[in-house]
Amino acid sequence: MLVTMAEILNRAREGGYGVAAPNIQSENTIRAVIEVAEEMNAPMIIDVNHFIFEGRARYFGPMICEFAKDAKVPIAINLDHGGSYEEIMFALQAGFSSVMADRSTLSYEDNVKEVSEIVKMAHALGVSVEAELGHVGSGSNYAVDGKQFLTDPDEARRFVEDTGVDCLAVAIGSAHGAYKGTPYLDFERLEAIVKAIPKTPLVLHGGSGTGDENLAKATRSGINKVNLCTDLFTAGKVKLLDTLNENPGLGVYNLLPTFLSGYKDMLAHYVKLFDQAGRA
Repeated sequence: MLVTMAEILNRAREGGYGVAAPNIQSENTIRAVIEVAEEMNAPMIIDVNHFIFEGRARYFGPMICEFAKDAKVPIAINLDHGGSYEEIMFALQAGFSSVMADRSTLSYEDNVKEVSEIVKMAHALGVSVEAELGHVGSGSNYAVDGKQFLTDPDEARRFVEDTGVDCLAVAIGSAHGAYKGTPYLDFERLEAIVKAIPKTPLVLHGGSGTGDENLAKATRSGINKVNLCTDLFTAGKVKLLDTLNENPGLGVYNLLPTFLSGYKDMLAHYVKLFDQAGRA
């Protein structure tokens, strides 16, 4: 069933668990995500990155939503890192139940101004909104990005009050993509953010490579949504390459199912780690 991200995350906040938000890139990965969700009786958030969605909005967007509507468990469809106003409009038109208005590189004042406009419009349509305060950078530049632009707890409280967002992505030391260096999460900062905005679900971008111990602790300390991409696709690639090494004559029709098997196994691992299974 297609539901808003707010519905899923408000329950997660009350229950003290996390929800995986896997990135998808095709019909096959959509099916893989929903299969894991149904097999584990878990709610799921499907993140659709703006660069995947761009140029395919007219047919790809409605297709994703139809899969979600037919699912036996709650599924939210979220535009990840929604950039331009036009991208967000396309997502709303396609039927997405959530959009991220990423204005994290702007000043606080401009971030509030633009996010507030999108919140007003999206809420009128029954769509939830995610925003980001602070800025989650790149794992390839982790020595710098892992320490800069972290979320200020007092500013987070003001931002939620000023914008009315449904959930907030926070910068506490994670990073997008593969890390160059050892990930470090600032749990004291996370605790302070939770105290500042106890009713607002929190989002961690850059879940891949951050480490099971860090992510398990984070989802028990106030993080309710964990974005995942690199780990899932890497697991699919590794499963395919290992299988080909063991069986060089693997038929061409088995290549994609083998890749998807690895993707699904990794996603299922995170669903268990976040205490998300059985929460549908």
